[in-house]
Amino acid sequence: MNEFPYNYVLLSAVVSWCAAQIIKTIIHAIQYRTFNPERLFGSGGMPSSHSALVCAATVSCCRQEGLESAVTAVMFLMALVVMYDAMGVRRAAGLHARELNRLNKIIMEKNSVSEKTKQLKEYIGHTPFEVLGGAVLGIIISLFMPMTI
Repeated sequence: MNEFPYNYVLLSAVVSWCAAQIIKTIIHAIQYRTFNPERLFGSGGMPSSHSALVCAATVSCCRQEGLESAVTAVMFLMALVVMYDAMGVRRAAGLHARELNRLNKIIMEKNSVSEKTKQLKEYIGHTPFEVLGGAVLGIIISLFMPMTI
């Protein structure tokens, strides 16, 4: 029987994502004094799990394939796009959702509407600090993960 294949790049990325989600959930629980299971899988918050994942994959590719490899270059570019998007478009969408939710609440109160409308998701983007936190987490995890077993 063949041994289970060990994919260092994939495993370091997945472990980084999981670690970021767990840390994010703990920080949210401490900050708001309540457990929110959505934080285990949801986007937004500190640290960025997307940044952790792509930075771990990039560093793992670099360690495994070398700095000059095309795979490392593609992963580096992908990491930049993901982190830029998290701080730009996705953050702006979250801020828009927050404002729309606020306006919807005002309209409903003014018109005495009793039925609830679905709230837009506000936690979808990241501040630069949250992206940096995820990036550092992913880099550290990928550096400490063994390349082989």
